[in-house]
Amino acid sequence: MTGSGDALLVPGKATPRGAFPHVKRAGDFLYVSGTSSRRPDDTYAGVEVDERGAVTLDIRAQTRAVIENVGDILTAAGGSLADLVQITTYLVSMSDFEGYNEVYADYFDVAGPTRTTVAVRQLPHPHLLIEIQAVAYRPQEPS
Repeated sequence: MTGSGDALLVPGKATPRGAFPHVKRAGDFLYVSGTSSRRPDDTYAGVEVDERGAVTLDIRAQTRAVIENVGDILTAAGGSLADLVQITTYLVSMSDFEGYNEVYADYFDVAGPTRTTVAVRQLPHPHLLIEIQAVAYRPQEPS
């Protein structure tokens, strides 16, 4: 982990495309910045481009990659997906809600975090179907 104070950039994760951290601690809470399926090499999980350049986007693969990325970021900050208390999900199309919801249920149930899902016009790259920001409660270790 690298960072300034309680703001962290996580090695091995895609570098944010702006001046913000992957995660920031505020007291006993961890705030995870909007996270996508982007990999450290700037490719995206859930994206296939065939030999003719036709693009196929997979909401299930992207959702799984996003949740795994959030989990990795939380782990680097001393937490886990089990510590999540709130998730906000941004979908480019609500027609992807069913596939997103199916994968989400592999990770969380009604005892999991509260959730809001909204449709947005676009995300920072045309291949992105989903982005998630999250808040986790993970008490600080005593000094």
